[in-house]
Amino acid sequence: MKVYEIDGVTPVIDPTAYVHPSAVIIGDVIIGPRCYVGPAACLRGDFGRLVLKEGANIQDTCVMHGFPNSDTVVEEDGHIGHGAVLHGCVVKKNALVGMNAVIMDGAVVGESSIVAAMAFVKAKFEVPDRTLVAGSPAKIIRQLSDKEIQWKSQGTAQYQDLAVRSLKTMREVEALTTVEPDRKRLEIDVNVKPLYQIKEEG
Repeated sequence: MKVYEIDGVTPVIDPTAYVHPSAVIIGDVIIGPRCYVGPAACLRGDFGRLVLKEGANIQDTCVMHGFPNSDTVVEEDGHIGHGAVLHGCVVKKNALVGMNAVIMDGAVVGESSIVAAMAFVKAKFEVPDRTLVAGSPAKIIRQLSDKEIQWKSQGTAQYQDLAVRSLKTMREVEALTTVEPDRKRLEIDVNVKPLYQIKEEG
């Protein structure tokens, strides 16, 4: 990974966290236990402080940043989907921010809430606990069901397991030039499915 000190402030990464080698971590960044930071993520703590609390994940190509003297925080079990941008905001415990969503300064995503993919959460907007928001600008859609929150928690647990798997087994290699006979598949829990499939199954 690419880790940089700035103005005498060095990032802190818990040894049980996994940070991909292509991620960039700068300055006042604190990554807690069991976190996962994906490929090409950028956590740029050169103005404000960035915090990932225990069990949080920030996936590939996500960006975290904030204004001076601000804290950008993802609380315990927070789940930040591919390509999302967090700027000077707080994502509360067990909340999910969907792919390519943008969360602006002073916004708070409530506990166990979901911000839909591609949503734009404007500055100082507060997403209530256990709520789905969507759109640009994001609007409250409805309360989340226990089943939906359980689905979110299962997905986050998979990323916590991915941190362990990555620390144990990920390594840089040369690609094969042909597909080997009886090519092995990854053995992942088949109970983790897209939400639309869970809904179709009733």
